[in-house]
Amino acid sequence: MSRISPIARRSLAAAGVLALASLLPTVPAAQAHSAPRLVIDGNFPDPEVVATDGALWAYATNAEPTGDPANPAHNVQTATAPGPEGPWTRQADALPVLGDWARPGLTWAPEVAPRPDGGFVMYYTARDVATERQCVGTAVSDTPAGPFTPVGDGPLVCPADEGGAIDAGSFTDEDGTPYLLYKNDGNAVGVDTWIHLQELTPDGLGFAGERVPLLRQDRPAEGGLIEAPTLVQRAGAYVLFYSAGYYGDGTYHTGYATAPALTGPYTKSDEPLMTSENTGITGPGGQDVIPGADGDWLAFHGVLSEEPLVRGMFVTPLRWDGATPSID
Repeated sequence: MSRISPIARRSLAAAGVLALASLLPTVPAAQAHSAPRLVIDGNFPDPEVVATDGALWAYATNAEPTGDPANPAHNVQTATAPGPEGPWTRQADALPVLGDWARPGLTWAPEVAPRPDGGFVMYYTARDVATERQCVGTAVSDTPAGPFTPVGDGPLVCPADEGGAIDAGSFTDEDGTPYLLYKNDGNAVGVDTWIHLQELTPDGLGFAGERVPLLRQDRPAEGGLIEAPTLVQRAGAYVLFYSAGYYGDGTYHTGYATAPALTGPYTKSDEPLMTSENTGITGPGGQDVIPGADGDWLAFHGVLSEEPLVRGMFVTPLRWDGATPSID
């Protein structure tokens, strides 16, 4: 496959920034010390939010069967809104059919990114029937609404001996090069959990380089794992958000690390960005950054009920002091 030159990539990236700016919803400027707002009062964990055509599309981990024909189980839950604070309206299942390699029922943390052809690619986590591990696959659609169609005969990434792979995240660097982030699900097999970065082919459907480990669990409060990577660039630095702890209770929290270069080294902040204590929300995590015309927002889930486990979607303004994020 031919490679795009660095100059061409920079030109494409600049054009992409201008195009994205025209698509971003105009949202109210962040108010000082505004509390996070619950915008989807129901199960909608691991939210991923994409801006397109002046609206927002959110995607979430699969829903359990409800028995309610008006609210059936979905492989990938979807909702739309004119801006971060809503109102959010639930939509049809974005991925009604999984790849042949995948077993339904454990479809987690979808990630959706635009493709050069104007369509969209979804990276979804599902149970690989061959290895019995969670692995990341791909699907494509012409529109953000879907339905997305699975691509390939197997998962895109599936390091079975490291527990599999979950929680895909996409990132496009300044030169237009696309990357995928993901976590090896090491806590499933008793090994380290690393957040990895790997260059993608321009179409987003394959890898163009070797993976680079960026960050792992190394603090007692992280409960033996870190996951849910979200990478952005601010003030000349790379800022990697992640979640840690047990997702179903108040130990779950959102941290971040910064680096001067894409591949690191990344240095974790002294204190987490969001905890149950500083937000008043149980287990804030599974975050995604929503860029807006008037500033960034953060979408994340919080525990509404532990038994049964229900995690709703919250949003809050995300402020920056250089490359240091804050929510207050």
